[in-house]
This record gives sequence, structure tokens and C-alpha cells, in this order.
Amino acid sequence: MTAHPSPHHSSHQGTTGALPGKYLTFTLSKESYGIPVLKVREIIRLCPITPVANMPEHVKGVINLRGKVIPLVDLRSKFCLPISADTERNCIVVTQIAAAGGGTRLYGVIVDGVEEVANFTAADIEPTPDFGGAIDSMFITGMAKAGSGVKTLIDLDKISAFDGTIAIQALGLPSASHAS
Repeated sequence: MTAHPSPHHSSHQGTTGALPGKYLTFTLSKESYGIPVLKVREIIRLCPITPVANMPEHVKGVINLRGKVIPLVDLRSKFCLPISADTERNCIVVTQIAAAGGGTRLYGVIVDGVEEVANFTAADIEPTPDFGGAIDSMFITGMAKAGSGVKTLIDLDKISAFDGTIAIQALGLPSASHAS
């Protein structure tokens, strides 16, 4: 199932802008993304994944992390990005996100590689551009300027709450994987 853009959402409706601060930046299919470092609990190597029946393709299953069962999502698949063979750089970012019933829950995401913890000031962060009514960018909180590139800041709470895939590559964002 692919997220189809909705004319009911402009790129700014319902989007909480990214705040200045520290972000964990990582790559997905040669593109660079960031999430607030305060959402990150730990970063681990790929480990055995237990598949769960009847899950969408982007839900890889669950992992057992020191006795806690954590759902695992491949963000490359969730964003409809190309998936290359796993390498030693692939890892799982274990995050803590808002739970549907209130409180928080652990949520693991597979990424191609972690880049760095970057400190973005208010001057570094631009609001999500208006891509026009045809594209829903509700999962993007802002764009962080880093060197000559741009890192897309994403909202894992909204991403995890959305059941389908998100055609984020349709946004036509410039590649920033070489910027640090």
C-alpha cells in the first residue's frame, strides 16, 4: 500500500516544525535524514529478526533486545526507496516514540548507515518547502542545511502511526549524503 498524496494536506498543515538541537543523521539509499537525538535509545548492529505473519513488506518483524520485544521497520522499504544488499554499515536505530494509547513505546528502524550527531541551530533549519498540493509532506518536520547539502528531518511518531508506505522519494529532495 502506498501513501497517496492527499489534497487535504498542504506541506505545512499539521506539521510541527523541527526545533534547533541535536539530531542523529543517517542514510537511506544515498539520501540523508535526521531525527532528534532525544528520541534515540541506542544503535545496534543488525541482529536476528523474527518475522511476523501478515505484516506489510516494510515491517520486517520483531527483535528481542535484552528481553524486550521491539517491532522493526525497514525505513528504506517504508519510504519506497531502493534497497541494496545489507553491509556492515546497516544498523538498527532503536527509538522511543509516542504510543497510540498514550505514553511511549520502543520502535526499531533499519537504516543504511549512521552518519553523525549533528547540532542544528535555528539558522540551519528551514521549514518544509511547499511542494505544491500534489505532495503531502506531513512526515517531514524541516530541512537542515549541512555544508553544501540538505538533510531531511523526519517525524518518526507520524511515520510509525501511518500503516502504508510513504513515497518520500517523490518529493524530489536533493541528495545530501555527502554533506556533513
